[in-house]
Amino acid sequence: MDRSGLGLALAFAAAICLFTTGALAAQPPQPMPLPKAAPIPDPRDIAYPGELQVSVDATDLTHGIFSVRETIPTDGKPMVLTYPRWLPGAHNPSGQIDKFAGLIVHANGTRLEWKRDPADVYAFHIDPKGAKQIDIGFQFLSAVSTREGRVVMTPEMLNAQWISLALYPAGYFTRDIKVKPSIRLPQGWRYATALDTDHADGQWVTFRTTTFNTLADSPLIAGKYFKSIDLSPDGPAPVHLDVIADSPEQLEMKPEQIEAHRNLIKQAYMNFGSHHYDHYDFLLSLSDKMGGSGLEHHQSSEDGTSPKYFTDWDKGSAGRDLLAHEFTHSWDGKFRRGADLWTPTFNVPMRDSLLWVYEGQTQYWGYVLAARSGLISKQDALDAIAETAATYDHRVGREWKALIDTTNDPIVAQRRPQSWLTWQRSEDYYSEGQLIWLDVDTLIRERSGGKRSLSDFAKLFFGIYDGSFVTQTYVFDDVVKALNTIEPYDWAGFLHTRLEGHGPGAPLDGLQRGGYRLVYTDIQTPYAKSAEARRETTDFMYSLGFTVNREGQLSNVQWEGPAFKAGLTADTQLVAVNGLTYSGDLLKTAVKAAKGGADPIELLVKINNHYRTVRIDWHEGLKYPHLERTTKGAASLDAILEPLN
Repeated sequence: MDRSGLGLALAFAAAICLFTTGALAAQPPQPMPLPKAAPIPDPRDIAYPGELQVSVDATDLTHGIFSVRETIPTDGKPMVLTYPRWLPGAHNPSGQIDKFAGLIVHANGTRLEWKRDPADVYAFHIDPKGAKQIDIGFQFLSAVSTREGRVVMTPEMLNAQWISLALYPAGYFTRDIKVKPSIRLPQGWRYATALDTDHADGQWVTFRTTTFNTLADSPLIAGKYFKSIDLSPDGPAPVHLDVIADSPEQLEMKPEQIEAHRNLIKQAYMNFGSHHYDHYDFLLSLSDKMGGSGLEHHQSSEDGTSPKYFTDWDKGSAGRDLLAHEFTHSWDGKFRRGADLWTPTFNVPMRDSLLWVYEGQTQYWGYVLAARSGLISKQDALDAIAETAATYDHRVGREWKALIDTTNDPIVAQRRPQSWLTWQRSEDYYSEGQLIWLDVDTLIRERSGGKRSLSDFAKLFFGIYDGSFVTQTYVFDDVVKALNTIEPYDWAGFLHTRLEGHGPGAPLDGLQRGGYRLVYTDIQTPYAKSAEARRETTDFMYSLGFTVNREGQLSNVQWEGPAFKAGLTADTQLVAVNGLTYSGDLLKTAVKAAKGGADPIELLVKINNHYRTVRIDWHEGLKYPHLERTTKGAASLDAILEPLN
């Protein structure tokens, strides 16, 4: 290259360098976070100055709208009002802010503008501009169909959940906020709640001043057709079964049915040796119009079930552990609660690590107390335990996910449907927890020669401060210490193994120690049949590897089971079985016929808009779980289910 060429090349290179340097210098700035919004005050354990007034009009049955008015004292300075987000009993942030509407704020007759917090949509910033109180109004637009959520208002009944019907000021523990509640009910309706009535004036009922914490924990039911039964006339505190129904005939109860509910109270007192309420109300709704429920509160429970709860009593006991379960929560969950689950307000995040005690042991006592009281028979209780044992013995998801991690599921999944339940797992701390506590109970009985049991733990752990309903918290070590007080053992190691292990299979030592083993036959138990009817499903889980709903859609598919391997998923529509139009009975017949043979079961299925034929090679027939005795004479599981004297 000659000098002139070299010069041009150098000049070109310099220009490129200058252009590149300039381009880099001209790059736009990187984004940075915005300043935080005005702070939401942290809760303090000090009294809120003044008393809130909350008035709810619950008479718009046509639209299902609850209209709310609140008067809130203020110091005249800017404040934050919060709508409850983290709901006790749900164990997750599922406050129904989506159904909150129409917020308008006034002070001294002048409308004030509010501003929703940009980071926390459950918080509203308001400046009273020196006013000593503000008046707010809003509506709770309850679900008018199951598509939108649980229906809580029908032409015959309603369920007013105060936790969805009030705002409260941030910066204070909810136990330190005083509130005077009132509600307007439809003409002629009767009501029940754990709140104490102050006075009634026409359709309006006003309750005694309470704390916001107690208000939120004290729902109300009301209905056109209502009956209340005294369940503990001679007990240490009043207990009532308050029932609303779609029609008056559904309120008809036989003496033996009432006696079984009274026995529940007696058996609970003998089991826990205490009570933690000054009165208790089972708020029972019998309806196929209002949504079912099972939600614990300290001095009441919301219990929604079939309208034929009493009238079809003899047709099956599946689901009749509901009241026993929710009643147990007054001790386990409301009075004694995991320390990381207790929060000072309904907007401080909960942590669920001890739900295997809160829900797991409650699930255990629910079935035990139901059997001891006669709400279900001992055989039904054994058959229910067999169903639980089989379900969790097939829970293959434990391969990757330990039971302790399922305590996060209320927050992770928020009880939304899951495609692969047996692999993903979902709140297994309930019923696998039940099996763990059966294991504990039988081990205590075995090691103590039958002198002690889990009932002794219940009295020691849940029976403290008899008559008090001030929540007492605990941690893992407190549970271990109480167990060791009853029966010395390596309970920490025992629990860690079952909570953090991966199997294989469910923790079934309690069955073996209790004198039983899990087996399968081709005959369903009466309890399983009633459970199938109640859920409106047909169960092939332990044969073909799925359950199917009344519309013929698969509702649960066993991970790596026969149906899974054939390419079937949840929501697959069954169209035909071996060339004939599908029905549950037809498929059962086909499974029986294929037993021991060579021909596969042929299913025509529809997945989305595609039809295809699948063939499932299953030749072991129908399989349903049962418990089979392994010992002669007395068995400790039998003793567990016998009434206490």
